[in-house]
Amino acid sequence: MVTARPSRLDPAAVQALLARHPDWRRDGETLVATFRWPSFRAAVAFTQRLADVAEAQDHHPDWAVRWRVVEVRTTTHDADGITARDAALVAAIDALVRDAGR
Repeated sequence: MVTARPSRLDPAAVQALLARHPDWRRDGETLVATFRWPSFRAAVAFTQRLADVAEAQDHHPDWAVRWRVVEVRTTTHDADGITARDAALVAAIDALVRDAGR
């Protein structure tokens, strides 16, 4: 069975997404956000919750932890760009951040 490649969002849809999620920016065909936490433990705890969300969505971002800072990057490799899957992940990540009181 052949699965269709996900469709990339058009530039206007990406701009609308970024307007709704101001912590995020576009870096080529990737969405990127940097989150600062009060401690290293809080940053790592965030990545643990993020892993649960990524697994539930079966869409896995890249991230890097540097002391109290977590940079998250998402793109849909199958589409070579930003898709609705990335938009859903961005919304879920922002909800995690809000729930954490940041």
